Amino acid sequence: MQKAPTGMVVAVTGGAQGIGREIARQLARAGAHVAIGDRDLDAAKATAQQLPGDVAAFHLDVTDTASFTAFIRAVDERWGMIDVLVNNAGVMWVGPFEAEPDTAAQRQVDVNLLGVIRGVKLAAPAMRERGRGQIITIASGASKLAPAGEATYAATKHAVYGYLNAVRTELHGSGVQLSLILPGVVDTELAAGTVTGPVRRLVPADVAHAVLAVIKRPRFEISLPARMGLVARLAALLPDRARFRLLRAVVPNQVAAVTDKAVRQAYENRAVTEIDRSSQ
Repeated sequence: MQKAPTGMVVAVTGGAQGIGREIARQLARAGAHVAIGDRDLDAAKATAQQLPGDVAAFHLDVTDTASFTAFIRAVDERWGMIDVLVNNAGVMWVGPFEAEPDTAAQRQVDVNLLGVIRGVKLAAPAMRERGRGQIITIASGASKLAPAGEATYAATKHAVYGYLNAVRTELHGSGVQLSLILPGVVDTELAAGTVTGPVRRLVPADVAHAVLAVIKRPRFEISLPARMGLVARLAALLPDRARFRLLRAVVPNQVAAVTDKAVRQAYENRAVTEIDRSSQ
């Protein structure tokens, strides 16, 4: 049986811009009460004012448990318990593994992995007690297909996949659904200067459509485009040499692609290496 988001309370992390903004827009248009959480509260407020429907902005630093707890409490006080948490906040550094600053590696772990773990730990128990709820995590095709130049980013996304698989088993039969969206390269600031390989570059609306679809019909995993999931499944069946040749052919090499680091410098300075600045 399909569910409609009308009347649901949905919280979106990193919702001020990019994919998060589009998810918030489409959910609000579908009739949900949408909470945008972001470290940049001014940007979140501006986004909330521009979107249709019932949308509100809240400060949220996904790397801080007190901040995440306060965010969930504030949403609960405004609309009631969260029906759907969308773990969207994420950051990415691109370049040769040996050139990656320690601060960039730590930042990706803190936001991409620990931010998701924190959201699940804070939201899922209340959902389980109520007997219903859904946590949707915007992971990445890098959860299964690791591009050169995105070593730490891919590591965090692999870890998110493993973590949610384990928690999914613990929550089985509780009424709480876990879902993963695994998109390829999406046309956002995070992906500036990177290439897509043999598949088309996605837009934020593609990911938002997938979020709406998985709310209506919950399932654990959605690959965007679907052929990426087929490639991952095929690669898992091949012997090592054949698997390596396949992945080299279809997974983009971002070290080779990003020859001019200046195209990513503004984003990485703000979101990844300067950890006291806004990241979502």
